[in-house]
Amino acid sequence: MIGDALPRARIVEACALAAASAGIDDGHMAVEFVDAERIAELNRDHRGRSGPTDVLSFPVDEAGMTAGPRELGDVVICPEHTEDLLEAVVHGVLHLTGMDHEQDDGEMLALQAEIMGWLR
Repeated sequence: MIGDALPRARIVEACALAAASAGIDDGHMAVEFVDAERIAELNRDHRGRSGPTDVLSFPVDEAGMTAGPRELGDVVICPEHTEDLLEAVVHGVLHLTGMDHEQDDGEMLALQAEIMGWLR
């Protein structure tokens, strides 16, 4: 189902652009698409919030020193709660790079909009 709506190549492209735009040119990450029940469980367990959401990010090594390529982390997306899957991928990856729209002055969402312009 997901593969038809958003081809793997587009997911990889969105991940690479988002990471590179945040200054990261090497690293690993995973993107997983889950149902509403699973994302609600993750939202409750990791953020203390009830109910499903569109996207969650779980950074691993953040900006710490690593012996090899960075392990950026995981992006989990719930398609049934997401208007634009590609934008959710970009949003999640930007969070993996350390950006946080809840604490910055609009930089993350501005960069997200710029990246989405490149991807359209």
